[in-house]
Amino acid sequence: MGAFIIGQMQIHSRDWMDEYFSKIPDVVEQHNGQFLARGGNPENMEGENALPDAAFIIEFPDRSCAKGFWNSQEFQELATLRRSGSTLNAILVDKLA
Repeated sequence: MGAFIIGQMQIHSRDWMDEYFSKIPDVVEQHNGQFLARGGNPENMEGENALPDAAFIIEFPDRSCAKGFWNSQEFQELATLRRSGSTLNAILVDKLA
């Protein structure tokens, strides 16, 4: 069953962004993932929570691939870079059958 990683990001500085965004697509692809949504300009549809600066949805063939991506050395190195200038809330959910 397919799986999605859904994230919302607050950006505090932009120093890390060029390197991170130039490398992250290849790392996602290496783990059989693909971005379905990626970027800024979120718009509030319902609720009181503050809007993130950016959001993304990555689709994977299954949870194993998603977790393999998340726990990979390549991604964790990029995540360390990302954390130098942003905070992220991310969840893993199953795709409907």
